[in-house]
Amino acid sequence: MSRIERAFAKAKSEHRAALIGYVCAGDPSFEVTEAVVLAMAEHCDIIELGVPFSDPTADGPVIQRASERALKGGASMLGVLGLAARLRAQRPDLALLLFGYANPILSMGEVVFLDRAAASGIDGLLAVDLPFDEAIELREGAGERGIDWIPLVAPTTTDTRARLIGEAASGFVYLVSVAGVTGAGKVDFEGAASRADHIRALTGKPVAVGFGVRTEADARALASGGVDGVVVGSALVAAIESSSSTEDAVKRVSDLLASLARGVRR
Repeated sequence: MSRIERAFAKAKSEHRAALIGYVCAGDPSFEVTEAVVLAMAEHCDIIELGVPFSDPTADGPVIQRASERALKGGASMLGVLGLAARLRAQRPDLALLLFGYANPILSMGEVVFLDRAAASGIDGLLAVDLPFDEAIELREGAGERGIDWIPLVAPTTTDTRARLIGEAASGFVYLVSVAGVTGAGKVDFEGAASRADHIRALTGKPVAVGFGVRTEADARALASGGVDGVVVGSALVAAIESSSSTEDAVKRVSDLLASLARGVRR
């Protein structure tokens, strides 16, 4: 059982949804990200390390700005993998998911990337803009190295395609709550929870819902609806963006996650 699978099993045994937190690695520096992630580990079951990219897909303005800051500060795929290795050394039990895009992976070379990701202690991979049909080699290579392949399912994904995606998935399926970008407003969380239940039945995999989760009430609406995992990203990135120091960023993120952790209890 992978660390990601164990995270979901542990959350289920504790009668709650798994809490998954996203940060853009290197925003505003790798030192800040490292401190923030170690604090996040006290509340999150899984942490998504976002790879900053100049042309992100489906990311709203908050995460776009974070990517710009990180890239301006010199962040790169190698830097993100180095951060993952440092985090793994400090938290051997932490489930780490690399959240990235096809271009940086292909620029490094799929085999080189996968070898380095595995050596860095990455547990799962989500390549946002790589179509399912084009991901066969990367997906199989990840599996050979013990890295879970986490696919996205959209509100517009058909049942037939969802079943195919589910067959290839490991760890969990990431369900996008809206046909829009991260940080979206006016999300129908009741509808998203119902959709998650449907996708779980089609795929047989745990389903986590993301896009638009900001508050304890948002998390509670999803958890009470039976979703397996709740993903929060833009709200955490915004907390970092508004902070005045590393210590302030850690406090803001920790306070927000403490409230979200209350929300995911059943």
